[in-house]
Formats: sequence, structure tokens, C-alpha cells
Amino acid sequence: MHTAGIVVSSVSRAYGNSLAVDDVSFSVDPGEIVCLLGANGAGKTTTLRMIATLIPPDRGRIDVAGRDAARDPLGVRASIGYQTGDTGLYARLTPRELLRYFGTLHGVDGAALVDRVDDLIERFGIAPFADHMCGNLSTGQAQRVSLARTLVHDPPVLVLDEPTSGLDIVSSTFLLDALRSAARAGRAVLFSSHIMSEVELLADRIVLLHAGRVRATGTVASVCATFAAPTLTHAFLRATAEETR
Repeated sequence: MHTAGIVVSSVSRAYGNSLAVDDVSFSVDPGEIVCLLGANGAGKTTTLRMIATLIPPDRGRIDVAGRDAARDPLGVRASIGYQTGDTGLYARLTPRELLRYFGTLHGVDGAALVDRVDDLIERFGIAPFADHMCGNLSTGQAQRVSLARTLVHDPPVLVLDEPTSGLDIVSSTFLLDALRSAARAGRAVLFSSHIMSEVELLADRIVLLHAGRVRATGTVASVCATFAAPTLTHAFLRATAEETR
């Protein structure tokens, strides 16, 4: 059962005559971290945007936390924490104000909201800059606030599009640890990446995408075995080479 996770079933999406996602299927269980692995243009962002109900699929079905994304998009949005590389923060709000604002949008209020925001500020090490303007934060600080924002309504599902893009090693390590903690708490975590080292460190399973199609799924070890490859990088290169012959 995937009642609190993600199920993507035979999903396709085209932009004009270009097929960005072609008959893609996979699932993410509660407590599991799954990575969409692929180069730029592989279909990762389009897939994540469909899961987040920002764009509809042309064909197929998506269920998030037991809700049909086509029939209940608002229910899906309430059940998901979604972060993209270009998710900006409101420059004139402080992190504390921003978290309270988004918590209110999600229906969290009163003492529960104050407690939730205080907990996230402490847990994500935001306290030293919690009352500074977001426009003055470093990239790593802003990314911590952005991730806290995805969790302010305590969603069962997290969807993150290349969450470590542009971060230094300290900030990247913090974020990867935060995703592990989210999975240990029972959340289904789906993230995209093209950085092999972080995929090997973090992902329980991989969905390897190339040209909009799933080329392989499984653990790092099983994907490497599928392509008789010594490393994930070699497996990825062999998968994409086979596809383009």
C-alpha cells in the first residue's frame, strides 16, 4: 500500500511536438527516499511538477498520499512539501515571518503555528538569522529556510527538485541529513539530482530517466548490476548510451 506515498502510473507529458515524459511509472513509499536521476532535459522537473499538480499529465495517473492528483489537486497540495531550485523567498520578510505566513496559508494557526515555527527554526539552525530579512541571507541560509517552509504544515510527502544546487559542502550535508530525518519520521521523500555522489549517499532507490523514459529502477547496487557497471556514474553513462544508439 502507498496510501501516504507517491504512485506514478504510466504518465506522459508533451510540450508541443516534444515528448518530455514518456510512459513513466514508479512509486515512493512512506519512510523511503527515492531519487529521479538524469541529466538536464531528462524529464525530472516535468515529472516533479506533475506530481505537485502544477501541470497536468497528458496521460496516466498520479496519486499522492492516497489522493488522485487530477480529481483532488488541492488535497495533494495540502499533503506535499514542494521545493524547487528557483523557489524564491520574500525578500522583505524575515524567516520567522515567512514560516508563519506559509503556515497560515496551510491552515496552521494559533499556538500550534508558533510552536511549529519555533521547532523548525531550532531544528534547521535558523535561530541566528531568524529575524533578518530573507533578502540578506546567504544561499545556504536561504535553502534552510526554504526547506523549513516545505515542512511547516507537516506534510507526509516531500518533493524536491535538485535541492542542493548551488550549495557548498556544509550546506549540502545539512540538507541531506534533513532529508534522512524526514524519511525516518515516515515521510515519503522524492528528489531529483544529477550529482552521483549525493544519490549514492542518500537514495534508497533510483529512478534513472533519460529522454523522458525510465531506463532503470532499483537500488544503486541493482542499477549498477543491470548495466554491469562498477559505479553509478558508469551505469548512467551506459544507460544513456544504449538509449541513444
